[in-house]
Amino acid sequence: MKSLLTLFLALGFSLNIFADIVSDQEKDALIQLNHATNGTQWKIKWDLSLSIATWYGVQIENGKVIALNLADNNLQGELPADFFSLTRLVKLDLHKNKLQGQLPKAIYNLKELRFLDFSSNKFSGELPSEMDKLGKLEVLSLFNNEIEGHLPDSLYKIRTMRVLLLNNNKLSGTLSKEILNFDVLENLSLFGNNFEGEIPTEIEQLHHLSELNLSYNKFSGSVAKNLILLDSLNMTMLNEKGAPFLLEEKTEKETTSVAPN
Repeated sequence: MKSLLTLFLALGFSLNIFADIVSDQEKDALIQLNHATNGTQWKIKWDLSLSIATWYGVQIENGKVIALNLADNNLQGELPADFFSLTRLVKLDLHKNKLQGQLPKAIYNLKELRFLDFSSNKFSGELPSEMDKLGKLEVLSLFNNEIEGHLPDSLYKIRTMRVLLLNNNKLSGTLSKEILNFDVLENLSLFGNNFEGEIPTEIEQLHHLSELNLSYNKFSGSVAKNLILLDSLNMTMLNEKGAPFLLEEKTEKETTSVAPN
């Protein structure tokens, strides 16, 4: 029995060591993140003297960091460029922290990324211009920040996008008809920005769309009834004086549907 217990302990130790085998570059990227975001003040801190396998929120697979979840952990400051050398990341969740600055172009290094949540931080500036380099992205959540400017055309090229949450920012401009490229999109929230112009009719052709919120922008014109019913605030917009009003329903016969499959 004693020898069997010893075997199990040895096996557990060896598996832990194996999980900690990452390149010096990846380990340094995590350390740089810790230093740049005031790691000594995190709610759940990393002991940098211990194995990476013990570091909160870090998931390692086959010697690569594939996921990082430090949501609501009091990260402060700007993300260092070296952090984006974690090129095998599939999931990155840093929502509800105090991160600031622009989203660095180095984010394009994360070509395997499928889930990105930077919501409820203090990011500012414009979205990087070549968003399509994140070609496998399925979930992009950036709500409750201070991001401004137009949506880059490259964003519409990410055909894997299922969830796009950009509400409560300072985004402006119009929505492109290229939104039709989001043919697997299920949830679109642009609530509380400064978008204007007409809502493109192509949204009606997104047949997987089951959640939609475009209210509290400056859209004008009319909109199909099925889109009004999807929006939780029934397309409540703000006029030039900041007063709320409802977009009118189109009177012509509807030929498309956005009912979820």
